[in-house]
Amino acid sequence: MRETDTTRVSSKHQVTIPVRALRAAGLEVGERLRARADGPGRVVLERSEDVLATYAGALTGVYEPDELERLRSEWESPSSTPAS
Repeated sequence: MRETDTTRVSSKHQVTIPVRALRAAGLEVGERLRARADGPGRVVLERSEDVLATYAGALTGVYEPDELERLRSEWESPSSTPAS
């Protein structure tokens, strides 16, 4: 391991990931990562799944046109309850 491949933990518990490691892992600036301990002295960073991007549009075609708007309007209108 070259000296440029090492990093240090700051007083705020932050680390800078060396560029060579970022590139080799295919990580981009701004990506969300999940950190998990993997034994003494070892932390693994993994790309965090973007749940919204994964499921956005998954129900396309399930509802008839304007059906969701009709349902929403039903929820928003006051329910008429019979007088006691």
